[in-house]
Amino acid sequence: MHERERHRIILSAIQEKPVVTVQDIAELTDASEATIRRDIASLHIQGKLRRVRGGAEAVHPPQQGNLAARPFRVSESVNIDKKRAIARAAVGLCAEGDSIIINGGTTTFQMVHFLSAHRLQVMTNSFAIAEHLIKHSKCTVNVPGGAIYRDQSLILSPFENDAIRNFYARRMFIGAQGISALGVMEPDALVIQSEQRLMRQADELIVMVDSSKFTRRSSMILCGLEAVSTIITDDAVPDEAAHMVEAAGIKLVTVKVSASTDREGTPSVA
Repeated sequence: MHERERHRIILSAIQEKPVVTVQDIAELTDASEATIRRDIASLHIQGKLRRVRGGAEAVHPPQQGNLAARPFRVSESVNIDKKRAIARAAVGLCAEGDSIIINGGTTTFQMVHFLSAHRLQVMTNSFAIAEHLIKHSKCTVNVPGGAIYRDQSLILSPFENDAIRNFYARRMFIGAQGISALGVMEPDALVIQSEQRLMRQADELIVMVDSSKFTRRSSMILCGLEAVSTIITDDAVPDEAAHMVEAAGIKLVTVKVSASTDREGTPSVA
């Protein structure tokens, strides 16, 4: 193989992996490791890659696209008492053996604390939820294929041919950036695409939001209110928002939030 072709293969390989080893490239090109080391040295001098111990890396590694959604760790502690109370009510809707989908988010994540004693079939696109359930529950856990977005702890893919299409759920539980008369809102197109694919696999859509989400807006609509079966929120929900939900024919479940998240009151249903 000519030097120019080897160089093309090397430069292509470092765009696909963070670091490519000399051995990896030697196998791709059928060249000796000594030859590959010389190639890497030459490309390093030309500024086309960066030579590292045992291999090479891109000068400007390809960046995974950033999501508009806020990082998981940033949102996790916001309104935590409300999120915990809402999550407890959500788990109360599940029966042993149910198949459910839990979308990634800091409110839905709180469900894991109340699922430890249950045996459910769970599909989730949340790396954090999947990891916690595997370690601390007897639930069967399924995840879709795709890239892991570390900041949001989400597993997302634009492709249709993964485990999602083979999973059926009685209910899907999601959070939201905001809720208005226009529908359920989220800030990122890739997140919406993933959620809509998951929604198609469930009979009912349960939206879990604290009361502040009724005064927030986002640039994109995930779905209209007609797609929602139930909204679970805290008892500080504005009257105007409650009337909007009820007028849309959606079951509204409100939970009381006490100082201790282990002693929430019984949810009330409107």
